[in-house]
Amino acid sequence: MATRLIIYEDNRDLRYALSEVLRVNPEVELVADFGNCIDVQHHMEVYRPEVILMDIDMPEVDGITGTSIIKSGFPNIFVIMLTVFEDPDKIIKAICAGADGYLLKKSTPDEIYKAIQDVKEGGAPMTPLVAKKVIQKFPKSQPVNLADTFSLSPREAEILNCLIDGNSYKQVAANLEISIDTVRSHIKKIYQKLQVQSATEAVAKALHVKGNG
Repeated sequence: MATRLIIYEDNRDLRYALSEVLRVNPEVELVADFGNCIDVQHHMEVYRPEVILMDIDMPEVDGITGTSIIKSGFPNIFVIMLTVFEDPDKIIKAICAGADGYLLKKSTPDEIYKAIQDVKEGGAPMTPLVAKKVIQKFPKSQPVNLADTFSLSPREAEILNCLIDGNSYKQVAANLEISIDTVRSHIKKIYQKLQVQSATEAVAKALHVKGNG
C-alpha cells in the first residue's frame, strides 16, 4: 500500500516541482500540500498522512512549531524535515520538536524516497552533512558507556549504537541477527529509559551525553 504523504513548503514553485517528482513513485500517495502549518492539526485529522515532508522557514507558523504540534497530537505520524538550513541549532531544535529525519533540499528524489521508506522502518534518516554537523555540535571528548549512563542492557546499548550509526530497524535486525520485532521491543525500552519519543531524539541525546562525557 502506498505511503500517504503531505508536503509543507512555502515556495509554490518548489512545492509543485517536489509534488510532481514524488507523484511518479507508485509507493507514495501525495494526499495534500500546503504553504504553512496554520491548520496543521486539522490537516492531520482530515488527510491522515503517514509521513510529512516539512520545510522549516514558513510564514505565520513555521515547520518546527508545526512538527511539535503534529507530534503532540499524532505521535505515530513521521515527520522528515526538508530544508535549506544546515545550522546545527535549527537541526537540534527540529529533533527536539520530534522530527524523525532531517534532509537538505539538495537531496535527490531517490534520497527522499529512501528516507520515506527508512523512517517507516524505524530509521532516522539524515543527510550525511547534517549528521556530521550534529556530531560536531556534540564532539566526543572521551568514551562514554551508554549502558551505564542510561541503565541500558548490553543489547539495548548495542541497538542504540546501531541507531547512532544511522541504521534502520531492518538493518539493526540484520546486523545483530535478531528479528525486527525483537528490535522494536528493545527500542521501546530504550525510548522509555532515555525519555524520548523518536529515533532521532534518542540519537541526539546519546550524542549529547558522549560529547559531554
